[in-house]
Amino acid sequence: MNRSNLPNSAFVDPTGANAEAVHDLAKEVLDQLLTQLETADDRSPLPQESPDLSATIPESSGSPGGLLEDLEKAAEGSMNSAHSGYIGHMDTMPTTISVLGDLVASAVNNNNMLSVEMSPVFSELEVELTERIAAEFGLGPDAGGVLASGGSLANLHALAVARNQMFDVHAEGLAGVDRKPVLFASEVAHTSLQKAAMILGLGTDAVVPVKTDENSRLKPVALERAVERAKRDGRAPFCVVATAGTTTTGNIDPLPAIWDITSEYDLWFHVDAAYGGALIFSKAERDRLDGIEAADSVTFNPQKWCYVAKTCAMALFADVDMLQEDFQIGAPYMRGDDAVPNLGELSVQGTRRAEVLKLWLTFEHLGRDGLDQLIDESYRLTTMIRDRVVEHNALELASRPEMNIVCFQAVPQWCPPEERDDLNSQLQQVLLSEYDLFVSLPTYHDSRWLRVVLLNPFTGEDTIQRLFNGIDAFLDAEKT
Repeated sequence: MNRSNLPNSAFVDPTGANAEAVHDLAKEVLDQLLTQLETADDRSPLPQESPDLSATIPESSGSPGGLLEDLEKAAEGSMNSAHSGYIGHMDTMPTTISVLGDLVASAVNNNNMLSVEMSPVFSELEVELTERIAAEFGLGPDAGGVLASGGSLANLHALAVARNQMFDVHAEGLAGVDRKPVLFASEVAHTSLQKAAMILGLGTDAVVPVKTDENSRLKPVALERAVERAKRDGRAPFCVVATAGTTTTGNIDPLPAIWDITSEYDLWFHVDAAYGGALIFSKAERDRLDGIEAADSVTFNPQKWCYVAKTCAMALFADVDMLQEDFQIGAPYMRGDDAVPNLGELSVQGTRRAEVLKLWLTFEHLGRDGLDQLIDESYRLTTMIRDRVVEHNALELASRPEMNIVCFQAVPQWCPPEERDDLNSQLQQVLLSEYDLFVSLPTYHDSRWLRVVLLNPFTGEDTIQRLFNGIDAFLDAEKT
């Protein structure tokens, strides 16, 4: 094949003919990247301005120097989650080995997880590892699942299987269902549920919001009333989604009580443990997930508290055979395998990345002791911030923290309630611009709150002290 218009390092020659050019390019890119990561604390947690990158397609190939310059701009203009003061979202620096695993997966390009034939090692590894993780949740001997590119897709997958199982609409769709299907979730559940309902033909109104208590946890009494009301109104309840780790406050719905209600009304029990699922690796905190073992399906995102490079999520099922029965669409152009299924036939995505490699490598590299320590350290720092907020006469908590998220608000007596949103918005900006601290500013109960997420392994007590120094200095200055 004529390659005269291509640069010498465009591809890795399988005979090694261009090894020197490829090695030089790879070394320069990796050296530059590592330098940027090793100096992440020298840059702001958030970029100050967007990089000037051209989106044109040039006529001829670019020089290695120009490519390196563009890569440097892209990295420096990106969200800097490696900064120890980046404490605002459920994003963190990934494990080193998951980054390298992603590189390997890209290089061998066995990323079509549609079939065993096209991704033999990774297909088998995904089946085995999802079964192992499902067992960690206690989902039973028949449990397993598939990986997905994010928790929204995992929730979509779980709800699709639930819908098909509860209404037998796999082939003919919803046209023959005489009552409107509805599901239930707390009023602070993730918005991916509404998206899933829309995509599945149920409509966003099919997600019935259930009241929460003062700690952002779904009220079982309110859930039972909502189910009864839906039945009286001629609708067809089929699923309850419990949240283990709400996005804004990190609280966990009362799983055992919800399980009781789903059992009584014969409803599908899905647990969105995208964030909180990592607690299964903590000896001290895993009891917070008691009740999850009764779930029919679970969403879990190791890309969050297990530090795997994005994306890496999964939909787990207590009876994995339901994927064949209630979701599978065969691909006749792909050879089947009795031992290992073609995963693309069982999941929302056909072609997708081999996310399992970086997940498996992270478990291998950190081990249970490493994951346990990371979670316990997050809780230790959370307790420190929680106590400082409680003791502070100008701050209040949104809820009692159950995970490594602290959501709070500045409410000094001298600031009128109607001006508190502006005050907290200004405080967020000052913390970023003057103290190199990024905390997020979610809307919760119709007002602005500051949210701290303690994930970064290099965030320490000095970061917490800087946070409260910044808060106190800002409030003192605003008061005067």
